[in-house]
Amino acid sequence: MFSKFHNRQKGFTLIELMIVVVIIGILAALAIPRFMAATTKSKQSEAKGILKQIYTMERTYRQQNNIYWGQGTTADSTAALWNAFATIGVEIQRNAMYNYVITTATSTALLVTATATSLDDDATNDVWTINDGGLLVCTSDDAIL
Repeated sequence: MFSKFHNRQKGFTLIELMIVVVIIGILAALAIPRFMAATTKSKQSEAKGILKQIYTMERTYRQQNNIYWGQGTTADSTAALWNAFATIGVEIQRNAMYNYVITTATSTALLVTATATSLDDDATNDVWTINDGGLLVCTSDDAIL
């Protein structure tokens, strides 16, 4: 004779487990790209902050010398170039993600460009510029999904 409790089995069926796995997969597929974009956006704050600092120090330099400093000056994370902006009081960290270039520096015009080639795993470069009017623009956004 069988007892009444003999046919009761504890645990989950295979169908229930498969449904849970599918739901977790869908949630992961939605969350991971958003997380990567948020990480890239946070890395972009480096370029924004340093470009604003360069702009402020360039304006100060221009007030004293009637010309913007550093036409063609480049600063990046290499050992030789990381302190290229020391003349105007801007320090680029050795592990900076962006390369900074003063593209234009005359008595009336300023254009500084920040370029990152490896914010994430795609081939798109992230490029930011700031001009003599203080206009900060992202010309190539690597954080777009």
